Amino acid sequence: MTGLPSDSGIGTSTLSDALDRLGLSGQPVGLRPAGSATRLWGPAYTIRMMPAAVPAGSVGDYVDDVPPGAIVVLDNAGRMDGTVWGDLLTTTAGLRGIGGTVINGVCRDSWVLTEQDYPLYSLGVHMRTGKDRVQLEAVQVPVALGDVRVEPGDLVVGDRDGVVVIPAAYVERVLAAAAEIEAAEEAIRAAVRNGSSLREARVQQNYHALQSRVRADAGGAG
Repeated sequence: MTGLPSDSGIGTSTLSDALDRLGLSGQPVGLRPAGSATRLWGPAYTIRMMPAAVPAGSVGDYVDDVPPGAIVVLDNAGRMDGTVWGDLLTTTAGLRGIGGTVINGVCRDSWVLTEQDYPLYSLGVHMRTGKDRVQLEAVQVPVALGDVRVEPGDLVVGDRDGVVVIPAAYVERVLAAAAEIEAAEEAIRAAVRNGSSLREARVQQNYHALQSRVRADAGGAG
């Protein structure tokens, strides 16, 4: 859970382009901010939920064990009929300095998210409790956000455009590629402001080649 770089400020759109360039999957679909806070950046602390057994198990008090700055990634298999996060978890997470939450499912008590400026992404908001419908199955194991696999310690980044997940082993390469793409795009914007056509500015920055895919296991930044 340590060793990840601090927030670079690079947006998810640029990071998504960098993931594509390296042939990596990390752009889960459908996750939107449930409150007003929209910036996430931190290592994944993963939680897997499952349908409740008979008798039903607990949804757990795992939040007490999440380190400050980590992002809680809750996999509830995309269920929309029962929440796995509400006001008590938001309050506790905020007080503990947890960096935010991403849910493959729904949350409730969304007003608290805005009141406390706590960043949370989910597939939606629904008032119905998950108690006795789902239970805590495992902590710090591989989970899924849609078709994206998330391992404990992967870098999770969120902004107004959504969430990206960067495998921990590729963080440096993805951030280097994203910085290169961002610099080229800023140079293109500057050229257009100075009267260049977009076509000319893109050619000058070799933009289309910059977006060409390279293997993630190839050497260098591509």
